[in-house]
Amino acid sequence: MAVHRDGDVAEVAIDIKNVWKVFGDRGTEALAAIHKENLSKQDVLERFNAVVGVADVSLNIRSGEIFCVMGLSGSGKSTLVRHINRLLEPTSGRIVVGGRDILQLSAQELRNYRNQQIAMVFQNFALLPHRSVLDNIAMPLEIRALNKNERLARAEQVLEMVELTGWGHKFAHELSGGMQQRVGLARALAADPDVLLMDEPFSALDPLIRRQLQDEFIKLSAVMKKTTVFITHDLDEAVRVGDRIAIMRDGKIIQVGTPEQIITAPADDYVTDFVAGISRLKVVRAKSLMQPIAELDGSFGPVSGDLPSVTEDENLTNIIKILVQTNGPLLVRNEKKTLGIITSQRVLQTVVEGTETS
Repeated sequence: MAVHRDGDVAEVAIDIKNVWKVFGDRGTEALAAIHKENLSKQDVLERFNAVVGVADVSLNIRSGEIFCVMGLSGSGKSTLVRHINRLLEPTSGRIVVGGRDILQLSAQELRNYRNQQIAMVFQNFALLPHRSVLDNIAMPLEIRALNKNERLARAEQVLEMVELTGWGHKFAHELSGGMQQRVGLARALAADPDVLLMDEPFSALDPLIRRQLQDEFIKLSAVMKKTTVFITHDLDEAVRVGDRIAIMRDGKIIQVGTPEQIITAPADDYVTDFVAGISRLKVVRAKSLMQPIAELDGSFGPVSGDLPSVTEDENLTNIIKILVQTNGPLLVRNEKKTLGIITSQRVLQTVVEGTETS
């Protein structure tokens, strides 16, 4: 079991353990040498003409969360995610999805797994030009041999969910890029999979449309509660969309955490450089800023329930607005009790230093 940042207990939907992917005819031999001699990526390329795509990655992805995998081009993020639906086979390691070791699936079991449990949304929309929007969306259900009336009814339902009602009989060339990507998402959702894999789904779109689709996907995800692995090279997108983020470099996981953890406590200089331009205003939460009640030294005197208060998940932007209006400390409360206090000084220190105060 795992715990969401909101405190809810969540099952592990995807468990990745010690996964390696070494490309090349001598990949297995190269991996043995890596373990024995601690070879670098460059050493492996020079000695074995092999490329390390994923290096000893272990991750737990929780049921219902949006888990972002991000990094620069060549970091291994797309390679890693393609192991989850076995478009790529690992050189070594173990991948368990929904309690099943997918590396042990037979050919027929793998086809069923891809058709029923998992779906992928690509960067290019991959719509079939000779099919209508409805027929594109219904295609996974057609593969399942559902009768035409059932699959078209389901396609109409999903079309409404992505706000394209009335467009079902159009063809791909009649839709804008943003609309085509909605159809791609609808096609993935029509099969009602347990897991969604999204490979840079919005990166080809204009910034305004991209932001709109991010907002709509966040809302849709909150309703459908699909476990989603979302690949992106854009930290702004990862922070905006993800419940948690994994940052990759050279095939390795450098850090995993919530957007707040990644931005306020980067694991190394690489992550620090990555997050340097990200605003903390929408990311840092009251729970991180507050001084816990148990640690107060009496300098405030008795804590009055008349002070303005915020919830522990309130973001820094709104905390600043309230402090400007009230010119005083804020209480941080949950449904049951007061947890701590936030002062203007503490907020200012966080904004200036870009880190949590200790």
